[in-house]
Amino acid sequence: MAYDSVVEGPIQEAHMKLICAGMTDVGKARDHNEDDFYLSEGNEALCVVADGMGGHRSGEVASAMAIKAIVEYYRETMSDTDYESETVNGEDTINLIQRRLQQAVQSANRAVFTAASDSELYRGMGTTIVSGYFTNEGVYLAHIGDSRAYRLRNGKLQQRTEDHSLANEYVRMGILAAEDIEYFPYKNVITRACGLTDEVEVDVHYEELEPGDIFLFCSDGLTDMVNDRLLEEMLAEGDDLEVLCKKLVDMANDHGGDDNITVILAKVAE
Repeated sequence: MAYDSVVEGPIQEAHMKLICAGMTDVGKARDHNEDDFYLSEGNEALCVVADGMGGHRSGEVASAMAIKAIVEYYRETMSDTDYESETVNGEDTINLIQRRLQQAVQSANRAVFTAASDSELYRGMGTTIVSGYFTNEGVYLAHIGDSRAYRLRNGKLQQRTEDHSLANEYVRMGILAAEDIEYFPYKNVITRACGLTDEVEVDVHYEELEPGDIFLFCSDGLTDMVNDRLLEEMLAEGDDLEVLCKKLVDMANDHGGDDNITVILAKVAE
């Protein structure tokens, strides 16, 4: 099996340190990879996973375009969050940072929507987004679609994002039981995506960090093949993050590999 886009290294954000690894794999059923991901190459402490959709290979264009727009926005606005105080012009710093992440994802939405509107080849393309921006004390999570963020803390895995999917809406309405989602024929129908409309609602929230926390960002190529119990068991083994990425991809492929598989692991140094 060929692995591609394996990245590992430290990400520094002041006194906080993350060790991150990421991987994307085409899987067993697809002939090309429409997923993409990004790990910070500097001090922005940013992780992003995108799962593209659309015909004529435009899904891979959408995911790459969205990540490029997010990264460029962060780099262009890097100094905006270099604050020494808890408030700026009366506004809490936490809200400013959260708004910056939201605007970064909105910039990705505009980029993908504009490209899809201007070209018949890209008509209807879009992508999911799940991202995390880490600071000294916490992480800001933003997402659109059904790519997910999980947190492993003290050996317990919890999903920290809520899928924008038809299946999840049915569960919330009491029409579908959570344990039956696996057998729901429309479980991959998403209700929100980046690039399908000129504006999109982005879910963003903040969580405090604890030393030893591990965050998993992934496309549904992993979670459709590997249930949360198996993910927890694998991550709790505590291997090197690059090794864990490969094990997660292997497990998804061993369980069918029906879709592209992308994972990022980010560990808060103890």
